[in-house]
Amino acid sequence: MVTIKSKKEIELMREACRVVALTYKELEKKIKPGMTTWELDKIAEDTMRSLGAIPAEKGYDIGIRGVPKYPASICVSINDEVIHGIPSKNKIIKEGDIVSVDTVALKDGFHGDAARTFMIGNVSKEARRLVEVTKQAFFEGIQYAKPGNRIGDVCHAIGEYVHSQGYSVVREFQGHGIGKEMHEDPGIPNYGKAGRGIRLEPGMTLAIEPMVIQGKPGILELDDGWTIITEDGSLAAHYENTILITEKGAEILTIL
Repeated sequence: MVTIKSKKEIELMREACRVVALTYKELEKKIKPGMTTWELDKIAEDTMRSLGAIPAEKGYDIGIRGVPKYPASICVSINDEVIHGIPSKNKIIKEGDIVSVDTVALKDGFHGDAARTFMIGNVSKEARRLVEVTKQAFFEGIQYAKPGNRIGDVCHAIGEYVHSQGYSVVREFQGHGIGKEMHEDPGIPNYGKAGRGIRLEPGMTLAIEPMVIQGKPGILELDDGWTIITEDGSLAAHYENTILITEKGAEILTIL
């Protein structure tokens, strides 16, 4: 069931999303070659908690037997890691890496969710283009996130743009509704047919998140039960924001 948020709930969503945006400002200032992904995780958790929020990903239970609860505060995925990379004291960020970070903050009962891919130092032209196309795919999609349009219009726009640039979208994972729960209806794949799916209405809050692979679309899951990598070893990037559907269109809540 897709929830329509009240004015009060929207204000609470704004605050949770503001925490996420401020967390990214802090990460952007401090991320650098030589630091571990565990250090990045600690910066994010400390920032969220200082703003009265908790890292919602920490302890998240996917509900599959044998898969442990997520052990960290953010997901940090480097180069060929697509999503859900687990921070570690042994994983060092290097010059030329692209580092995707997915952050969810929970404050006063509501979630904010966003992802960014950071380019560390002098990255290759190919890596830079992938990151830029992934970000632009989000903006291509939200042009259609307005009342009266269907969710498939957003999905179609993202997929068509990514494919036009010679890249692949991840088909096994998708964006989602968001609010009191981290993942709510509707599911929002990064591909699809225009004119399909639910009709968008003011008050819907959605996490739109292109996940783009430089090579073929195949993915693999590592033995930790969380980390997803590209099957062919090619680079991947991730860009996400929580948006609000208004009478005029999409308002991005996780950008200050």
